Amino acid sequence: MPDHKLTLISHALCPFVQRAAIVLLEKGVPFERIDVDLKAKPDWFLAISPTGKVPLLKVARPDGPDVVLFESVAICEYLDETQSSPLLLPADPITRSQHRAWIEYGSGVLADAWQFLNAKDVPTAQSKGAAFRGHLSRLEQLQGFGPYFGGATFGLVDAVFAPIFRYFDVLPDAVGAPLFEGLPKMSGWRQALKIRPSVAQAVGIDYGDRFKRYLFENGAILH
Repeated sequence: MPDHKLTLISHALCPFVQRAAIVLLEKGVPFERIDVDLKAKPDWFLAISPTGKVPLLKVARPDGPDVVLFESVAICEYLDETQSSPLLLPADPITRSQHRAWIEYGSGVLADAWQFLNAKDVPTAQSKGAAFRGHLSRLEQLQGFGPYFGGATFGLVDAVFAPIFRYFDVLPDAVGAPLFEGLPKMSGWRQALKIRPSVAQAVGIDYGDRFKRYLFENGAILH
């Protein structure tokens, strides 16, 4: 394993940050975490973030200048390739490519979940809720769940979906129950991810309260 100090530049509620945090925790890698206020981005952050977004991973190298990586999937794949086992992407090229495709699919699922949760009116909530459930129904048809995406082994696809499912674990049951009803694989997957130590530890203990306050302050009808 390379002798690199890792710093995760973060925001307490960002699901993309959670992906990287989960991978770091799965790998058992020591890292520093620095939260930034995305409503008042500091100059030092804007100077190193090409997109003005989190996560960033700063890699301090003993033999050269620090390197800053951006985009959550790129960060996660770097960590998977350079840090200790377990590997979170499959070794087989075909299976690995399939998992990468489902990771990309997960970004679309996240977008619909986010718009559902942040809806300010009933028609938008219904439309985005139906779209989110459609994604879950498509995943329900896949073979191999048990209890994680690839079977018995936790992987990078799981790290991508865990922050999505977390939303529904901190909100009242009435919000998520209709979306997961009749989808036993998705419900089982959600529960397996909820109790995974890396998933639980990827956010602060006040995450649920902060997220609900965020929805209230932004006028979401589902808070």
